[in-house]
Amino acid sequence: MEFATRAIHSGQDADTATGATITPIYQTSTYTQESLGVNKGFEYSRTGNPTRMALETCLASLENARYGLAFGSGMAATSAVLSLLRPGDHVVAGDDLYGGTYRILEQVFRPTGIAVDYVPAREVDAYRAALRPETKLIWVETPTNPLLSLVDIAAVAEIARANDVRLVVDNTFATPYLQRPLDLGAHVVVHSTTKYINGHSDVIGGAVLTSDEQAYAAIKFYQNAAGGVPSPFDSWLVLRGVKTLAVRMRQHCENAQRVAEFLSQQAQVKEVYYPGLPDHPDHALAARQMSGFGGMVSFAFDGTREDVDAFVRSLRVFALAESLGGVESLCCHPSSMTHGSIPREERERRGVTDTLLRLSVGIEDVEDLIADLKQALGVVTKVTSLTR
Repeated sequence: MEFATRAIHSGQDADTATGATITPIYQTSTYTQESLGVNKGFEYSRTGNPTRMALETCLASLENARYGLAFGSGMAATSAVLSLLRPGDHVVAGDDLYGGTYRILEQVFRPTGIAVDYVPAREVDAYRAALRPETKLIWVETPTNPLLSLVDIAAVAEIARANDVRLVVDNTFATPYLQRPLDLGAHVVVHSTTKYINGHSDVIGGAVLTSDEQAYAAIKFYQNAAGGVPSPFDSWLVLRGVKTLAVRMRQHCENAQRVAEFLSQQAQVKEVYYPGLPDHPDHALAARQMSGFGGMVSFAFDGTREDVDAFVRSLRVFALAESLGGVESLCCHPSSMTHGSIPREERERRGVTDTLLRLSVGIEDVEDLIADLKQALGVVTKVTSLTR
């Protein structure tokens, strides 16, 4: 079956008890057993739940993975993967990554004796150079958050394979509709299902997908032992959302391309970060590695933080908010929102400055989105001319 069909049907056969077409919300904490040691496949909902199992099966299918595990948040999924590490182990990570991932690496895992080195995300040779005998994991996002650089997954996977290191790819921005890292040689894929996979900004969730049996067994053990699982209702919400992932992503990509092209022509905009633009340094890699360029657009103002504040306060369709991937358009200020946990000096060294904004371009009419950006830029121009 093709992707859009699997998103609707994988793991979602008609309910055996009633024939319900839509997977039921099995809102139960426990299950009645027939006799000692005899059950119908479920014992306790932290360990397993039919609604969650349907979601895990569906997501595994979409990533071409053998195994899927759902979690209560994207960070719970990240923590579960990092639980594979032991004191003395070493991680190599791309340097442009979500602030929450940086925070958990630096403030949770580093104090336990895990060493972490960050390398320029798009420089393949930098990953090889950073490896040590004790390196166990390479962690990358692609496209990166928030500067939308690309990592050559196949090339980094070859480095990982040659050195017996696991490659983990956070595929949240691209989604399995646009990019399937396991097919390119990655060992584990992580998602914040809060974002595009759910797509409606009404649930928090995460997922880990892999065909690595050893990694799966260890992460599944952690899932049950630590208990950071989604509720049956949250699992159902994500399962409902993923049904429309294909059609939503097509519109996100189309709208984001138009928005990026518009912003690239504006005098107040110093730089636009979008891999769909021909002058993006990773445009060719994105065209080869992805089936579309995604719904995220970042841009830097040619001005001050005050100009940025005037701009975001003037938006009417875009909402100033954290998160991304919903049907509605959002505008995020990474340095004070999603990446605020990274020290200022380190943030700015990586390019996350006070004049950088990240847009999650929704599926509204694109003419309305462009009109909203245009009028907000006009307000900035008026404010700037008055103050000068």
